[in-house]
Amino acid sequence: MLLPNDHMARVTTQFFDHPHPFTLRGGDVLPGFRLAYETHGTLNAQGTNAVLLFHALTGSHHVAGYTDSVEGAEGLWNEECRVGWWDEFVGPGLALDTNRFFVICANYIGGCYGSTGPATLNPETGVPWGRRFPRIKIADIVETQALLLDHLGIETLHAAVGNSVGGLLSLTLAILYPDRVKTVVPVASSVRTTALQRITTLEQIYAIENDPNFRGGDYYDGPKPDAGLALARMISHKTFISLRTLEARASDELRLPEDHFSWYRIEHPVESYMLHQGRKFVQRFDANTYLRILEAWQRWDLLSETGVSSLETALTRCQHQNYLVFSISTDVCFYPEQQARLVDVLKGAGLNCIHITVHSDKGHDSFLLEPELFTPHLSYMLGVGMGGG
Repeated sequence: MLLPNDHMARVTTQFFDHPHPFTLRGGDVLPGFRLAYETHGTLNAQGTNAVLLFHALTGSHHVAGYTDSVEGAEGLWNEECRVGWWDEFVGPGLALDTNRFFVICANYIGGCYGSTGPATLNPETGVPWGRRFPRIKIADIVETQALLLDHLGIETLHAAVGNSVGGLLSLTLAILYPDRVKTVVPVASSVRTTALQRITTLEQIYAIENDPNFRGGDYYDGPKPDAGLALARMISHKTFISLRTLEARASDELRLPEDHFSWYRIEHPVESYMLHQGRKFVQRFDANTYLRILEAWQRWDLLSETGVSSLETALTRCQHQNYLVFSISTDVCFYPEQQARLVDVLKGAGLNCIHITVHSDKGHDSFLLEPELFTPHLSYMLGVGMGGG
């Protein structure tokens, strides 16, 4: 874990409050909403150097630097959150060079890090939304962030970059608002949800829903569904890192007290490691938020959410866009075959597309851990049209 030092910038979370009713794709209406967001760099006079960054499933708006606390995230914003999750990618001279680009990252609607979500107060009742917080779709997240761009005075993005589930958002933005983005960079993502992803997601939803403390989502006045959320995290975590990396990390893991089982005995470091990952996660994330974003991923359909009849038809509106698609050789969360399928679609539609396979032994999380494998390609692609390369 990185610790703050004299060279690490302190970053303050900003907030965008949309006071008007917002109709979600499912038909529900939020009376208004708040997005927590963070910016790095300076927007140029022409407003042409903005890069919108979409975080992964359980990420936040805090992408670089050090942030002690975030309003609205009390109780969850701990040491795991305080250093930006892409701190080695965003900054002067880095892949997203803040000497050149104005980088924006926002916590998703439905989130738990300062944006309006299930744990925030429903203004009509004065108590947390809980189970009454409406279902959200990927397109809802994109549309709220388009309103943030309006608020910031940004008409067209130089680029939209999305990691993992964030890649789904970058693709949705590109088709929903084709004239608002020039370069699209989905990292370890896909063009559709696979059967295996649906199964893994359903297992996680089942784990949370069947925790007796879940209470249908209304648990904020009592014990939280920590066991269910921890189990959900263990189900997903094994897809984020390679088995080789998991075993290497587990060999250094201290064994936890055996308070998780009445009969079974923990006797292997891998078991201890996975329990530790689950226990650590519940200290920084909200179960209802996890369910809302998981469902948005589970129900994602690029065609229906963007209102197009076919990808081929949609991409005729995107001929000006450039794409950089990243695969990770050992990824078992978004398998490389998924990016290859996306590239086939893009190239079949005549779009300019570069496909890079990063060869890593760290699995899906390589995009968080190995900037040296991604930076040259990101720097080149983001430099296109900006007087560099």
